[in-house]
Amino acid sequence: MEIYETEEEQVAAIKSWWKENSKATILGLGLGIAVILAWNYWQSYKKDQAEQAAGLYSELLKADAANNKDTVVKLAERIGTQFHGTDYSAYSGLLEAKVKALQGDLAGAKQILEGIAAKSDKELSNIAKIRLVRLMLANKEYEQGLKLINDIDPATSASFSGHYDELVGDLYVALDRLDQARTSYQNALRSGYQSPLLQMKIDDLTMPPRIESKK
Repeated sequence: MEIYETEEEQVAAIKSWWKENSKATILGLGLGIAVILAWNYWQSYKKDQAEQAAGLYSELLKADAANNKDTVVKLAERIGTQFHGTDYSAYSGLLEAKVKALQGDLAGAKQILEGIAAKSDKELSNIAKIRLVRLMLANKEYEQGLKLINDIDPATSASFSGHYDELVGDLYVALDRLDQARTSYQNALRSGYQSPLLQMKIDDLTMPPRIESKK
């Protein structure tokens, strides 16, 4: 550390340092302030966006409860455009796909669900895939449904295994592969999956064939 004999020397040293470093110091302070302001703005923006998305999603739920299908579609499309990539966008898409399926637009519903199924969020992805398979079942795309389920990574769908086993059973029934259907239903039952129709489906497959009595 330099030692200055007089106050004048100290002042001169400070002036010299400031002359050499003032630009860098001012720039550093300016950048620091800019970073803080940008961070505060980003946090405020995210909060505002979340509040807007939540408000629109609340309107969407009310429209769905009132069975106002046109409003559901319009709000879902708006949320998907303004808040793309958020959970609100994905959940709105699930409702929009449901409405389109009810309106008979299976292709439109399928396109929406495929987009959600491709997301990294495991829960949303699996919900979309389950609904996709149900659409395929309704559209008699049985083999495609089986392939979709077969391609799913078990590590990302463990908590949905019962859903998939039941769907596989439904697809096998549609294909008249009843032994495989029974096995799939029983797998779903053993996994602890609760479905109001599952036991009924198993019972229906295990009932002995009816013999028509002669009149």
